[in-house]
Amino acid sequence: MKIDTSKELFEKAKHFIPGGVNSPVRAFKAVGGDPLFIKKAKGAYLYDEDDNQFIDLIDSWGPMILGHAHSVIEEEILRAVKDSPSFGAPSRREVEIAELIVSMIPSVEKVRMVNSGTEATMSAIRLARGFTKRDKILKFEGCYHGHGDSFLIAAGSGAITMGTPDSPGVTEGTAKDTLLAPFNDLEKVKELIEANPNEIAAIILEPVAGNMGCVIPGEGFLEGLRKLCDENGIVLIFDEVMTGFRLAKGGAQEVFNIQPDLTTLGKIIGGGMPVGAYGGKKEIMDFVSPEGPVYQAGTLSGNPVAMAAGLAQLHYLNTHPEIYAQLEATTNQIVDGYQSVLEKNNLNYTMNKIGSMFSLFFTNIQVTDFASAKSCDTEKFGRYFRSMLESGIYLAPSQFEALFISAAIGEKEVERIASSFESFAAGQ
Repeated sequence: MKIDTSKELFEKAKHFIPGGVNSPVRAFKAVGGDPLFIKKAKGAYLYDEDDNQFIDLIDSWGPMILGHAHSVIEEEILRAVKDSPSFGAPSRREVEIAELIVSMIPSVEKVRMVNSGTEATMSAIRLARGFTKRDKILKFEGCYHGHGDSFLIAAGSGAITMGTPDSPGVTEGTAKDTLLAPFNDLEKVKELIEANPNEIAAIILEPVAGNMGCVIPGEGFLEGLRKLCDENGIVLIFDEVMTGFRLAKGGAQEVFNIQPDLTTLGKIIGGGMPVGAYGGKKEIMDFVSPEGPVYQAGTLSGNPVAMAAGLAQLHYLNTHPEIYAQLEATTNQIVDGYQSVLEKNNLNYTMNKIGSMFSLFFTNIQVTDFASAKSCDTEKFGRYFRSMLESGIYLAPSQFEALFISAAIGEKEVERIASSFESFAAGQ
């Protein structure tokens, strides 16, 4: 595999961009080697600057659920951009996508569009604090909610990948207002609530964690959180930036039949364009300016091109619900193939999977929280990553990220993924 152009671009980028990348996990530091610079993508495939072809199992970290450059979305983007890429004023598509989101997610009665998942979670936390008149929040170790100060405490995703789960620049005051519990540990949550009576504004979590690898909530965990929040006047926030419209039309909350008070969204609702949103109960959302006193604004919020892309994708998913069964069937094929290879080679690794998300953990213990995820052999993951990349399979360059399957992956791609994994496993 020739990667000369990517190497040249990376060396040049390091002179002008911190670390040569605009998001830390892209630097490949956790897996060794230098990042590939992507030139184009279509369907299930990425193509780098040296024209190497890769089956994509990242989907731009989730949003390309239909595959890259899907015609329905591409046409709407081109149509929208001809009318100007930005207005800075209300437009029809903002109303249409808000109406569609509300119709697809029962817990969301009103929604505010923003520009990223980080902006959505930051806004949701501020809103919860304003609504409850409390200062503290409770988050879970290993859950990543963007790079807002309140969240960079025992964070997952790129923070743990880079070995710095607590970032310099986060003040002691902010840290004191962020309480931490292990994922799937309801008893610890109860203890923290009892130790901080009438002080916790919100509990925020990924209902299915995707930023310490794919970690699934245990039986009764989400139900228990809902009950505790109801009993203690706490706002329950589901960060569905990854899982929203990915696991089902109504996201993880539809799968587990739990309704949060607020939901944060991103990725899929932009069809690949930068976008985010937060929404929930009318009584809480009406606290947002200009209706209420909690201020939040954005010059490019509701950008017409992003709204066009997101509206096209959500409409497609809403009118083709069978796609979720297809995605799950494809993911099952891949995971079953992995399991078969692991058993044949007598390798003790752990697989977690739900819907069209999955992770291979390089540990022989069940991964249910941040501590068990951190037991993984990251050096072995690096070897796995490099082996698959050489075979033309593009994985997330971190043990602590979920993989995503798109509807563009078919039998041919599944077979190639399986044979590539078998080649790696045979050498272990």
